Amino acid sequence: MAPPSPLAIATQAVNRLVKEESYYHKEQANQEKRIKKLAGDIANNSPDLDSNAEYILKQERRSLEETKAMFEPLRKRIVDAVDKLEEQIAISESDGTGSEEELKKAKEALEAGQKIATEEEAAQERHEEL
Repeated sequence: MAPPSPLAIATQAVNRLVKEESYYHKEQANQEKRIKKLAGDIANNSPDLDSNAEYILKQERRSLEETKAMFEPLRKRIVDAVDKLEEQIAISESDGTGSEEELKKAKEALEAGQKIATEEEAAQERHEEL
């Protein structure tokens, strides 16, 4: 079996990073849900509470902050991977080395990665305005 082409490798990298970012979003939503429920239980003095609920809440909040901190470096890696994929697509199209199917997959991955990269640029612009 032939080794994967540079185009296939770049495509897989973008797909993996996009998938990783979606997992972090799901994890963030789950953590926020758990924090909201636990904070509500604490506020209502729920009888089901563990004796160290305050500590658990603190740990959940810390975990949420760690998850949020993952987005910026991950998006930078996505931007870099998208740039590399764009180069590989251009090289494959110019020298005709990429198959139609491989180029199609690469362009789909590029579109997904660019969407995230565009969101990152918009977030940076909002941050700079503040």
